[in-house]
Amino acid sequence: MASPQVTKMESLEALLKETLTLADDKVKAKLAEATELASTIKQRQQLFDEGVLSKFNLDGKVALVTGGGQGIGEALAWGLGEAGCKVAVADLEFSRAEKVAADLAAKGIPSLAIKVDVSNKEDVEAMVQTILDKFGDLDIACNNAGIVFSTTENHSVDIPASQWEKTMAVNLNGVFYCCQAEGRHMLKKGSGKIINTASMSASIVNHPQIQVAYNASKAGVVHTTRTLGAEWATRGVRVNSISPGYADTALNRTESLTKIRNQWIDETPMKRLADVKDLVGGVLYLASPLSDFCTGHDLIIDGGFTLW
Repeated sequence: MASPQVTKMESLEALLKETLTLADDKVKAKLAEATELASTIKQRQQLFDEGVLSKFNLDGKVALVTGGGQGIGEALAWGLGEAGCKVAVADLEFSRAEKVAADLAAKGIPSLAIKVDVSNKEDVEAMVQTILDKFGDLDIACNNAGIVFSTTENHSVDIPASQWEKTMAVNLNGVFYCCQAEGRHMLKKGSGKIINTASMSASIVNHPQIQVAYNASKAGVVHTTRTLGAEWATRGVRVNSISPGYADTALNRTESLTKIRNQWIDETPMKRLADVKDLVGGVLYLASPLSDFCTGHDLIIDGGFTLW
């Protein structure tokens, strides 16, 4: 059955052909071009509806993005929304989540803003229930919320216990609590895609900054992803992760990081930081049916940084 877009293009094509018989020579030439263009668009739409591109169509799916109020999370919320998802935007700062959700809604994308502290298990469980109450389902979950404490002055022996504990609570415990709550629903229905935001820091030791807690937490995210990906492989739920390199976000644009940013860029083969939109394609792949045979995988998107 043809999609509404194909049907409309067929109607336009027929109208142009009919008008072509009534027009003078100059207009006929233009109408012929328009008819050919309409035919090309119709063919492309048919490929999108029926071919491999249709696998990227997430129409009607319900997606969650934690840390969705800014930076990488905001970009993922937009990418999933533009691919056809209803999007729940969750953030510790509710005003940020509200703004992103409102911007999505203004573009016709069904959305929901939720305040959540991912380090609080009860908060996470309430978040998932809120999504189920609003949209009736949860198909795709991007566990993206995270924090980092780094320094170029102190050694790891001087890092306060509070920083270690806070980093683990948000970055590792938070991801696991989210996977648990999302997994309960997805395993029950026998399908779902969970995508955790890890980091290339799970694979390398960053420098010149010292960030032992962040690196350890993100390594934990990668191995949690592998473990759950294997455990849930026969039950229809795919668990994967992305590992971004240095990204051009507000957190990395502070004056104190100017010198370090320049070093990051110099040590990246592509000689630039990631735009947050550079991460969207990988997430759409992992969220789509095209990745149905992929689980427990960590997709590094770093401009080649980890190659050197």
